[in-house]
Order: sequence, then structure tokens, then C-alpha cells
Amino acid sequence: MKEKTFITLTNGFKDKLFRLAKRLLVSNEEAEDATQEILLKLWRNKTKMEAYRNVEAFAMTMTKNYCFDKLKSKESGNLKIVHSNYQDERASLQREVEAKDSLGWVGKIMDTLPEQQRMIVQLRDIEQYDNAEIAKMLDMKETAVRVALSRGRKIIREQLTKKHNYGIV
Repeated sequence: MKEKTFITLTNGFKDKLFRLAKRLLVSNEEAEDATQEILLKLWRNKTKMEAYRNVEAFAMTMTKNYCFDKLKSKESGNLKIVHSNYQDERASLQREVEAKDSLGWVGKIMDTLPEQQRMIVQLRDIEQYDNAEIAKMLDMKETAVRVALSRGRKIIREQLTKKHNYGIV
């Protein structure tokens, strides 16, 4: 694989790698380190990347595994899973405040989801991968991905509705 082609290829999804790493590791610095580490590994093995049909999916899987390893390591005592990637600059101030509040609640609700549902909701609704790609990344059947996604969305919807209607979660 030519260097210029490889650089163009990875530039297309390096932001996705960062967002996934940020979602899993919380810290911007940790996410940047993880993204850089994955891109470096891809760069060192660029000649082997020709064998993979979807380098982006392979890189996302590498990022997920790297972040899980980081979280399991002893130095990760201060890391936890959160989400804060949303910005809406065109909304009115009131809508912006409401959106941030709702997003905060969605993040808190997502933290209560089982790990697999949380990962699938992240990949599908935030990273915009389709079910087949998610199934391949997580080594699951596509029907299991759809079921987990449906259950995760249902829990988020129910809890958010409770919060908006009654002020409780």
C-alpha cells in the first residue's frame, strides 16, 4: 500500500477512532494516545493492510481492544466510561441548555447499560456503523446486534421519558 494512499485512508476515520477511544477512556489525552498508538500500529503494518477489505472496521476493533486493555491495566484506576461529544451551535440558548441536559442524562443512562449494549449503541447511533459492520467488529451475529441495540434504545428512551415527565431516573 502506498504511503500517500494509506495516509488518505486513515485520515478518513481517525476522528472515529478518537471518538470511540474518548467514549471508552474519558480523558482527551488518553484518547489521543490511544488513537496515535493505533495509527502507529497501522502505519508499521501498512503492507499487511492490503489483506483487509475494511481497514476502518479493523482499526475500530483494534481501538476497542486497546481501550479495554488500557481500562483493565493497573494504571486505569482513574478512568471510567462517559460521553461528551455533542455540540449544537445553531440552537437557541434555551434549546442548547436543554439539549446538553438531555445529553447528560443519556450519558448517565448509557452508563447503566450492560457493556455490550452500551458499545453497540455507541457504534450504531454515534459512529453510524451499520449492523453488519458492528456484528463483524464485535464478533456477534447480526440478529444479536439488532436485539441488543433495540433493548439498549428502549432502556434509554424509557429512562429519559421518566426524567422528562417526572424528574426522576
